Amino acid sequence: MGRILGIDYGTKRVGLAVTDPLRIIASPLETVRTIDLEAWIENYLQAVQVDAFTVGYPVDMNNKPSESVKVIDPFIKRLKRKYPDKPVHLADERFTSRMAQIAMIEGGLKKMKRRDKSIVDKVSAALILQAFIDKSKKTK
Repeated sequence: MGRILGIDYGTKRVGLAVTDPLRIIASPLETVRTIDLEAWIENYLQAVQVDAFTVGYPVDMNNKPSESVKVIDPFIKRLKRKYPDKPVHLADERFTSRMAQIAMIEGGLKKMKRRDKSIVDKVSAALILQAFIDKSKKTK
C-alpha cells in the first residue's frame, strides 16, 4: 500500500506531510516554495510510492469555499491532470494553523521556532492529513 501525501497549499509556501506505509500516522515532511511545488512532487513520487493526495481546502464558517480556493483550484486541476491514477481528496483546513501552533507548544517547541512559518505549514499539513486518515477509518 502506498502512502498519502498531504498538501497545505499557500500562495508563498506549501506545507507537506506524508503517511506511513500503513496509513496510520501522518508526519510533517517539508515546506517548499509554491513555485517549486510541482517539481518537488514529481521528484518525490520517483523516490516514494504515493497512491493519493489530500489537499487542504479552505472553507468559511458557513461551509462554503473561501476566497483562497481561487488559487488552490487551478493547482488541484493540474495535479489531477498530471497524476490521473492518484485520487485527490479535499480536506477541511479550518483552524489548522492555530491547531499547529497549539501542537508545537504542547510539543515543547521554543517560541522562536514556533514563529518559523515553514514549521507551521508542514505541521498544518500533517494535521490536515491526519484528520483525513481518521475520518476515512470511521467511514469504513
